[in-house]
Amino acid sequence: MPELQRLRADHAPAVLAFERANRAYFAATVFDRGDAYFAEFAERFDALLAEQEAGICAFHVLVDDDGAVLGRFNLIDIEDRAAELGYRVAQDATGRGVATAAVRELCRTAADRYGLHTLRAATAHENAASRRVLVKAGFVPEGPADPENIGGKPGTWYARDLRTP
Repeated sequence: MPELQRLRADHAPAVLAFERANRAYFAATVFDRGDAYFAEFAERFDALLAEQEAGICAFHVLVDDDGAVLGRFNLIDIEDRAAELGYRVAQDATGRGVATAAVRELCRTAADRYGLHTLRAATAHENAASRRVLVKAGFVPEGPADPENIGGKPGTWYARDLRTP
């Protein structure tokens, strides 16, 4: 059974393997991180852990029984009891409800562990799967998203009030 875990230093090899294995898939559906991301992975990963330690962000990975990362689920720019939700799921884990279950769990975690009241997430109009995940997890459309926020594509911001079931 996959488990949502707070990002730790020992997740680095599995996160890198996840990003490499799904690079082409992510480039087609969200955006490509670029060659520099992979060349500088260790430094970038350490920077994420430092941001998390400072309370700026909270990063999570969905880990399978064998330790493989199936997805990344992040709370970014935590401030004033609100954060932005970002996530990506491995191509071979799509279509099984994995993303919806993890987003729902992260919503509970965001409220219970981090004391957040609101989450926002932007998704491209063409990303129907991501829109479905957000709606199933209780998010509602909030307004247009700047293409800069979602890989240069037009999209919509969604929001969820974590104080309501």
